[in-house]
Amino acid sequence: MGGAVSAGEDNDELIDNLKEAQYIRTELVEQAFRAIDRADYYLEEFKDNAYKDLAWKHGNIHLSAPCIYSEVMEALDLQPGLSFLNLGSGTGYLSSMVGLILGPFGVNHGVELHSDVIEYAKQKLDFFIKTSDSFDKFEFCEPSFVTGNCLEISPDCTQYDRVYCGAGVQKEHEDYMKNLLKVGGILVMPLEEKLTKITRTGPSAWETKKILAVSFAPLIQPNHADSGKSRLVHLPPVAVRSLQDLARIAIRGTIKKIIHQETMNKNGNGLKNPPRFKRRRVRRRRMETIVFLDKEVFASRISNPSDDNNNSEDLEDERQEEEETKPSELKPDPPVNFLREKVLSLPLPDPLKYYLLYYREK
Repeated sequence: MGGAVSAGEDNDELIDNLKEAQYIRTELVEQAFRAIDRADYYLEEFKDNAYKDLAWKHGNIHLSAPCIYSEVMEALDLQPGLSFLNLGSGTGYLSSMVGLILGPFGVNHGVELHSDVIEYAKQKLDFFIKTSDSFDKFEFCEPSFVTGNCLEISPDCTQYDRVYCGAGVQKEHEDYMKNLLKVGGILVMPLEEKLTKITRTGPSAWETKKILAVSFAPLIQPNHADSGKSRLVHLPPVAVRSLQDLARIAIRGTIKKIIHQETMNKNGNGLKNPPRFKRRRVRRRRMETIVFLDKEVFASRISNPSDDNNNSEDLEDERQEEEETKPSELKPDPPVNFLREKVLSLPLPDPLKYYLLYYREK
């Protein structure tokens, strides 16, 4: 699946293309897509294809096309504090984007059939937390992954506000999927070759909307040949945050507010010192005019008398402007992690600073 938008040169250009094609329509979804580089979830030898609007599969590792993930994220209507269940969580790319929106008081669980993919997802999650500056721009709801078949979830599991299934669901499993939802919850899944959004409006009331035609590999049916017994999947318990963790969230939130206020004061609420752009000099050119009169053609050249004097000066000014702007275009200033800078400047013991920064490497 995929190919709905042009390939991008980098993650931001891919997101620009998805926005232009109306696959990404809301600011929250856009922020989540820009915060996590899709290429980070590819194996090194395949990263050249990361910004194409195509699905990717290598062994058990699989990523859906960006246009599909965009539609899924938009359809889920995510909000801070909700609970989310990802059936077929794979690399954890989608779960991590969802976690940026759910925030520190959400629930973010994933079920994946293949244990090697779970290990891959944990490595990618660890890499994101430790190295990405985007992590400090959000309060993150870290995903928890369990191994198992999503058709064997324990019947006593909690229900969720949002559920996504990343494999094709047959009609016979539709009710099973619906029962994973709370009242008011949203389920998004490929159902009979259509990406479908189902909203639970009551204990036994549903609204169904077909989003777009898709082609997904079907869910793998449970295999009980070995033991003859079902292997129930027990989802992670809903964790209660420690007082220490709540303090870290509160402190980081307060520092972010201070940074935002300082930035507003410095920039005068965005009204002072607007960015200055150089006005591009327009080169004046001689203009040739051809006059048609009956069957004869008369050609004449009309020029501004001052053109001859100014043309060489304009060319020199234009060349100088290009040289002045070229270095800045080639070497943009790296973004500043203001939260990290502020925490490191605080008069606190180093272990506390590192705790506030989640012991991040950058």
